[in-house]
Amino acid sequence: MGFFNKLKQGLSKTRKSFNEKINNVFKNFRKVDEDLLEELEEALIMSDVGMETSMKIIENLRDKIKTDKIEDADLVKQALREQIEEILDSVDSNLKLETKPSVILFVGVNGVGKTTSIGKIANNLRKEGKKVIVAAADTFRAAAVEQLEVWANRAQVQLVKRPEGTDPASVVFDAIKTTKQENADVLIIDTAGRLHNKKYLMDELIKINKVIDKELPDVSKEVLMVLDATTGQNAILQVKAFKEAVNINGLVLTKLDGTSKGGAVIGIVSENNLPIKFIGVGEQLDDMQKFNSADFVNSII
Repeated sequence: MGFFNKLKQGLSKTRKSFNEKINNVFKNFRKVDEDLLEELEEALIMSDVGMETSMKIIENLRDKIKTDKIEDADLVKQALREQIEEILDSVDSNLKLETKPSVILFVGVNGVGKTTSIGKIANNLRKEGKKVIVAAADTFRAAAVEQLEVWANRAQVQLVKRPEGTDPASVVFDAIKTTKQENADVLIIDTAGRLHNKKYLMDELIKINKVIDKELPDVSKEVLMVLDATTGQNAILQVKAFKEAVNINGLVLTKLDGTSKGGAVIGIVSENNLPIKFIGVGEQLDDMQKFNSADFVNSII
């Protein structure tokens, strides 16, 4: 099964929920007027898009209807799809790995699927012909290193690990050394799942960044935050909290196959001005791919 079909299948709950709400509006309101737009706005909010983003979409639709003199409800639906795709395309979702080596630093709260995402993305990069090193810098959570080792083995990439309780920054230092020795293309760093109110964990991230900047001063670095799609609107708030402490430049969305709240993707991108770089729609090694806005929109509406 190709990834687009997997995506469509994985997003079936979101598609059912999103489509049902949107289609009901168009079924009940065939006339293009303010009532239609108000109902559409409510349907978007109820589909986890978020109030701010829903209002923005409707405002843009209102302008387009006026400018293009749209009187056909089907054309309004097409314009809605275009608006959503435009939001998702407003930020560059390509992974920036412009130096050798490049660094990808993963952050996020516990339980969002950070470790499995690292394994899957490492596997993707290896299949693209890149030599990948993974640093197990989550020395805080029990069994985190062992779990990452399982995924590194599945992805057939080298893991740099130290005993539980080791200073994470020293693990990163060792991993950079190994990356240089092995002439690797990409260093992926796992970090402890942290909440934005745990100051010592945030300080740890700052320390890790200092080591990277000192040992690899001109390195191309991606800081990716992993989010659990099943949390819907809460994901938007999580990103806002993390952005205050970490310079995040991309998002990884997991567990899209287990939720009807996939509409939150639109709000997450719009309200944080951050791209979704990868999405996961299953538990297999190949069930995470680079984000494609057109495929996503075609899968939900």
